[in-house]
Amino acid sequence: MENILIFIGENLQLIYVLILSIIVGIEVIGKVPSALHTPLMSGANAIHGVVIIGAIIVMGQASPDNYAALFIGFLAVILGTLNVVGGFVVTDRMLEMFKKKK
Repeated sequence: MENILIFIGENLQLIYVLILSIIVGIEVIGKVPSALHTPLMSGANAIHGVVIIGAIIVMGQASPDNYAALFIGFLAVILGTLNVVGGFVVTDRMLEMFKKKK
């Protein structure tokens, strides 16, 4: 418990920035109209590919006997891939709605 209090005391400004960014993010997302929600979310999911690259780097730098880092990296690759694929599926479905029907 003492270590947690020391960590909080040393990183108080970073904690304030994190809390403020959460509040600002919620306010910004809450003001997005529903017509723009799907394109923005599909684009954000596509950007999630950065997480996949980061997870691959973490897995490459982890020692072979560090199972926790390897498992977390593998899980991040799987979940990031699902998010990217889902983003592209949503984008494709959204673009199909705008095509003229024959």
